[in-house]
Amino acid sequence: MSLNGAVSAPVALVVEDEDLVRMMAMDMLEEAGFAVLEAATADAALQILEGRADISLVFTDVEMPGSMNGFALARHVASRWPMIRVVVASGRCYATPGEIPPHVPFLRKPYYEAQLADAIKGAA
Repeated sequence: MSLNGAVSAPVALVVEDEDLVRMMAMDMLEEAGFAVLEAATADAALQILEGRADISLVFTDVEMPGSMNGFALARHVASRWPMIRVVVASGRCYATPGEIPPHVPFLRKPYYEAQLADAIKGAA
């Protein structure tokens, strides 16, 4: 709740290197009631996460430039910030056992808004 009594929207961080895909994901999350932040790499996402205590969801692609991919980012977030829900998506690869924590949903691209909403609900 904010100082004026209004309920604040939950904050999501979209991590996607392809601009159009990132904008589409941001639109879907805004429609779902989230305030949305964006990052094009896992490295940029970690900087944002270090500076913000209000993020409740990270939605990340797998393949992107930088020092880590989305699988590694999901593992890092789950370890460092266990209260943040994580959803991973890719159109080029699949998550094999152990690549992401067991409670982290994996979406195949292309995905629909309803699939993203279900994945968010399923994220622990």
